[in-house]
Amino acid sequence: MNSASQLLIQASQVICQSTDQDGPAQIAIRQSKIDHVKSLAAKMPVSHLEFHDAILLPGLIDLHAHPACQGSVWGVVPDEHMLPFGVTTVMSQGDAGADNWQAYQDHTIKASRTHVLMAMNPAKIAESTPAGCFERLDDIDIARCIAAIHAGGDCVRAVSVNTSRNCCGNSDPHEVLRRGLQIAEETNLPLLYGMRPPEDWAFREQMELLRPGDIVTYCFRSQPHNIMAEGTVHSAIREARQRGILFDVGHGGAAFDFEVASAAIAEGFLPDTISTDLHVQHLAHQEVHTLPRTMSKLRAAGMKPADIFTAVTTRPAAILQSSETLGCLRPGAVADLVALQTSEQPVVFSDACGNQREAIEWIPVCTVRQGDVLHLSETANVSRRPAG
Repeated sequence: MNSASQLLIQASQVICQSTDQDGPAQIAIRQSKIDHVKSLAAKMPVSHLEFHDAILLPGLIDLHAHPACQGSVWGVVPDEHMLPFGVTTVMSQGDAGADNWQAYQDHTIKASRTHVLMAMNPAKIAESTPAGCFERLDDIDIARCIAAIHAGGDCVRAVSVNTSRNCCGNSDPHEVLRRGLQIAEETNLPLLYGMRPPEDWAFREQMELLRPGDIVTYCFRSQPHNIMAEGTVHSAIREARQRGILFDVGHGGAAFDFEVASAAIAEGFLPDTISTDLHVQHLAHQEVHTLPRTMSKLRAAGMKPADIFTAVTTRPAAILQSSETLGCLRPGAVADLVALQTSEQPVVFSDACGNQREAIEWIPVCTVRQGDVLHLSETANVSRRPAG
């Protein structure tokens, strides 16, 4: 597509929570940006791509995953395992630290069509070894981490601290969090935080250390910590939300339980963001682990589609301080889009504990990144016309 031409994409349902768009519309793309969005009362045959039964959304934002082409024991190639499934922007949970930050930029951020951002790991070794990244407190070099964040500029949007036993080993989790918070405060970044089990460290004490805008991930896991207490959301967790603490799903391999999610959602405690925590171990699973599939599981747990769409577009964009350019369909925004078809029949989903639920599945059939149609499924119900 040359600089003077437009790519026109049309669908019977175009949804953008940021602009309150919900209905038939045509999107015009020019020079990698959205030129305009026109609501339609009737079919317009000039579109180059016309989706007949798909929902068209802004490109999905996965706030917590492990994109890394090399250097991380958890890393997956984002252009292979995220972009084809509608994720156009993803933030790494600590796959790089001061020691390997430059290499991460060269081999993952600059080498990927996917828009990759970083929640910097305070440990200089980051996730480069199978050992817990905070097992040696000396690896948390505050000055070096701050310098790496400043050098990273707009690529770094958060600081990642997981105080789990696996990450900390015998290190004091209080000190790990203290150092992470110091880095976050001195760089004016939010913390992406993994909690310690309450028998080790009371939820209330952990939450009181966090600041408004910090993000607690793994919010719907059952073990080793569970936000539900005696059938209701723990009071310390509710109070944290009231203070402005945010909560992220971070499904991963062990951090999503239908019972926890359903009970919390029924009480009105919805996740602020939905993320996959996609990592290399998922690639061996028979069931593909994607953001649309995780979204479908939240639907099975009782979350409404409109709230789900917000949690993967406008809200993570706001956390990333990119509300005007990401997660929205407005003139001037980056032309990132995804088309989702729905399964004809309900699908059986499994959580991390083996529990099952049925729901309609959202199936990604097209990804547009910066105005380029990168993935268009053969199963998409779409009419195609040459762009000229």
